Amino acid sequence: MAESASKAFVVGHPIAHSRSPKIHGYWLKQYGIAGSYEPVDVAPADFPAFLSGLRQAGFAGGNVTIPHKEAAWALAELRDEAAEAIGAVNTLWFEGGRLAGGNTDAHGFAANLDEYAPGWARNGPVMVLGAGGAARAVIHACLQRGVREVRILNRTPARAQELADRFGAGVSAHPLAAAAEFLPGTGLLVNTTSLGMHGNSEIPVDPSVMPDQAIVTDIVYVPLETPLLAAARTRGLKTVDGLGMLLHQAVPGFERWFGIRPQVTPELRALVVADLDAGA
Repeated sequence: MAESASKAFVVGHPIAHSRSPKIHGYWLKQYGIAGSYEPVDVAPADFPAFLSGLRQAGFAGGNVTIPHKEAAWALAELRDEAAEAIGAVNTLWFEGGRLAGGNTDAHGFAANLDEYAPGWARNGPVMVLGAGGAARAVIHACLQRGVREVRILNRTPARAQELADRFGAGVSAHPLAAAAEFLPGTGLLVNTTSLGMHGNSEIPVDPSVMPDQAIVTDIVYVPLETPLLAAARTRGLKTVDGLGMLLHQAVPGFERWFGIRPQVTPELRALVVADLDAGA
């Protein structure tokens, strides 16, 4: 299988800061696979031509990152259930000669919580901050795991309402100002906004009023402990950083291209953490 799946990519614009080559490169070496995983910078106008030339270029498939996830969804000939629900594609492969697209972000989100906060899906209701593509993946993951109530809070309520309408029963939309009302009854808080990223010390909501058993997670992983997670940890709440989502979302694609399901190990995490610390 490795012979026909020896070359994969990650495509974005820009792409230089992607950690995906480090993750997949580690697995290729660990499993002794004579393959490659290459970062490719493609401008949006050139993206359709890039996809149509994948086979000719010898690629078995690859990952798609910002700003191409929606375009990849539109151009894929087949889509998996997660991609259909989320409306974005981050993983491409060939199936029966056709270009197939999937979304592994929901898998990555759930697997990260499975590892660090087992039983998280029973810890509802869930509050999701933000209404972008990452929020769609988080909501899909929660509903797949049987969460009965998801509240989307966003500075622009209309965008939150679009997501609530998309997912239907059990999902509701609210302005960010409603956080104070809902936090005391929230079992899992998920930040999908950019608040708290490097150089941004703003906390989107105050976790100090959450229940003792609550879990707080942030999909941001630069820094690993965002101001929100630090505030939740100070309060004594269970916290889960966003790096595991990045690591776990990479697993299904690697298996499709190279024929081996890789493991997310402490060694791999440490390798990526060192890379983040170096500012690479």
